[in-house]
Amino acid sequence: DEKELSAKTNILACPICYNAVIHKGDPGLTLETKPGSSFECSTCKKSYYSNKIYLDLTVSSGAKEYTESTPPSIEIFRTPLVSFLYERGWRQSFSIWGGFPGPDKEFGLAKDYLKPVLGGNIIDASCASGLFTRLFSKSDLFSLVVALDFSESMLQQCHEFNKQEEGMPKENVILVRADIARLPFVSSSVDAVHAGAALHCWPSPSSAVAEISRVLRPGGVFVATTYIVDGIYGTIPFLSTIRQNIGQLTSSHIFLSESELKDLCTACGLVDFTCVRNGPFIMLSATKPR
Repeated sequence: DEKELSAKTNILACPICYNAVIHKGDPGLTLETKPGSSFECSTCKKSYYSNKIYLDLTVSSGAKEYTESTPPSIEIFRTPLVSFLYERGWRQSFSIWGGFPGPDKEFGLAKDYLKPVLGGNIIDASCASGLFTRLFSKSDLFSLVVALDFSESMLQQCHEFNKQEEGMPKENVILVRADIARLPFVSSSVDAVHAGAALHCWPSPSSAVAEISRVLRPGGVFVATTYIVDGIYGTIPFLSTIRQNIGQLTSSHIFLSESELKDLCTACGLVDFTCVRNGPFIMLSATKPR
């Protein structure tokens, strides 16, 4: 058990110096997380603790007085109401206006892209209430599934849904609170990263994809879904300026073409970009070079 535990947790890193963290006592990483379980950075000696739900690996973890505001695109998903509604109507609306096929079909598409890394570990980045965390876990296609989100209330919902899900394994799922632009994983330690309907919500997609590229192993796969405003909308004058103004107000991003997403992946060190479309919906995949 100790050997298996070590194999699962040796990908975790301090978000400050990116060196491995070492668990102290019961690591508390399963669905039955024990409060107070802790990890310590092997270099800077900072400790990171879990509560009854998740392990907090944010930079500000443990700070007692320091706080900072987050962008609107992040803050809205930290509210308990939006987190509660996410799987109770919010996510379903993506199919109506965004062309999203739905979780089951999206999962099927993702599996095709992830075939080269089946059996490895996968990070469900910006997991929200855990729709895909549960699908990945129950599929038994990965040795470890990390449900990662910055929102405490989303991780709470993820935890509750995980407990209620019939046949949900407890031994290969961990919940981690982290910043997508400061991923708490050892460099070149992750086989796959999945980000469902999240790329457009990240304040800096380039910072996030660069971090994903850093943590992926050579041959590792990044799969993400988002939406593109192109087609007839691409003829609107000054659309790029409008997008920039919206981005400044909300810190979210509107993509205007497939080539823009390909360029983003290429700039962040990923290759073999490919994608599938359904109206505004796009699923993309890119790979860390071997």
